[in-house]
Order: sequence, then structure tokens, then C-alpha cells
Amino acid sequence: MVNENNYKLIRDFQDDAKMYHLELQNLNLTAQHLIKTLGYKEGNTPSLYLEKIDQHLMEAKTKVKIRVGFKIFPPEQIQLRSTGFICGDVNFKTGKIIGNQLMNSETVALFAGTAGPAFDQWSRELFENGDFPGGYVVDVIGSEIVEASIDWLENQIYQSVSNVGKKITNRFSPGYCGWNVIEQFKLFSQLPDDFCGISLTQTALMVPIKSVSGVIGVGDKVEKVAYPCDTCQIKNCYHRRKDEAFKE
Repeated sequence: MVNENNYKLIRDFQDDAKMYHLELQNLNLTAQHLIKTLGYKEGNTPSLYLEKIDQHLMEAKTKVKIRVGFKIFPPEQIQLRSTGFICGDVNFKTGKIIGNQLMNSETVALFAGTAGPAFDQWSRELFENGDFPGGYVVDVIGSEIVEASIDWLENQIYQSVSNVGKKITNRFSPGYCGWNVIEQFKLFSQLPDDFCGISLTQTALMVPIKSVSGVIGVGDKVEKVAYPCDTCQIKNCYHRRKDEAFKE
């Protein structure tokens, strides 16, 4: 469970979108967590990596600019299909894996979040200066911060809908489970301008790099289930790596 104390609601948009600012202390991100993510067992981690983790995790407190947010749409604006969903007049083609997970939803929440722009240059500078362990650790820290931030946001979405007796599905992102990453353009078209400070390149990649976006189903007949990793062809998926890292 993530720590929800001392977060800040930056803006409550008129169209029911909400955006938050988080600090690193809002997240339960520890050195032990990073050690497992790097693929080491506690007590068997090279001292160099232990030093880099402690050093850069401390530095990250002054570098992060975490912004996360979501928008839940009125049910009358949403149509669910086995291969995707229609939001207003925008047709999202997620594919069957995600479409089937969302089918029992009454509506959806679109979300986005970022750890901020510092990690893009920070890790690159370390690599360019020959500090490959440091660059790798910083890259992993940035990835884990944004995923932990979205964990926090997912819980925030759950809290907001559970008050009216609703539940949520797993979260799904463009680029995974057969959902083409180019549909980032559709997703951000349904969120306020410059949402969380994230922009898209011509190839639909998010800037800052350490950012995540996606969809969550909402309804009283939905539930969270194990991610269908056995039907997915992406080997470096965060959820696949996370499950493998924490099986022990």
C-alpha cells in the first residue's frame, strides 16, 4: 500500500479530471525494492550497486517532479467492445486482451503520470561520462518512481469510485497487450492540454521518458485479476518483470 500523506491536488478540472503532485516520500520505494528489480537477492548485491542505489535514491528526492492525474468519463460517453472502447467520438482499438478485460465496465478512467524530466538527462550524462552502473541505476529508479506513482494513482481512483460502490479493473497502457502505442494520441486528446506536463513525439512516445499512461475500467461488475502475461508477446513488460522479480 502506498503512502497517501502530504500529496497535493494541483488542479481539479471542470471536466472531472484531477491532477496531483507527489513527493518521493509519498511512495514506498526502498533500496531493497530496487535491489530486487535489478535482479539481485538481498545480501548478494555488489557493493558498487549498493552505493549507487543509496546515492542516487537520495539525489532523486531533489530531482523528481512527479505529476499524476486521471479523468473518469460519464457512462453515457463510453461504449465497450471486445476489441476496445469508444470514448465520446474517439474509437480506441485496444485489441481483444484489453477489450475483454474492460467489457464488464460501466465507464473508464484515462490516466497519465510522470516522474519528471530530470531522469532523461541525468542517466544520459552518467552513461556519457562512463558511469554505466550509475546510469543504469538512475534509469531503473526513474522507471520505478513512475510505476510507484501510478500505483498510488490507481489506489486514488479506486478510493474515489469505491465511495459509490464501484470497483476497478487492472490498468492497461498503449504499447502493451496488443494495444498500438500510436493510440497515445487518442488518449491524450481526451485529457486536458499539457496534462501532467507530458507531450508526445511524432512516433507517440511520451516526453518525459519516465511517464506512463493508460486506461482502467470502472463498474460494479469488474475485478482486478492476474495480468494475462502468458498471452502477451512482450518480454520486457513492466508487469511481467515485476511479477518475476517478486516471486520469491
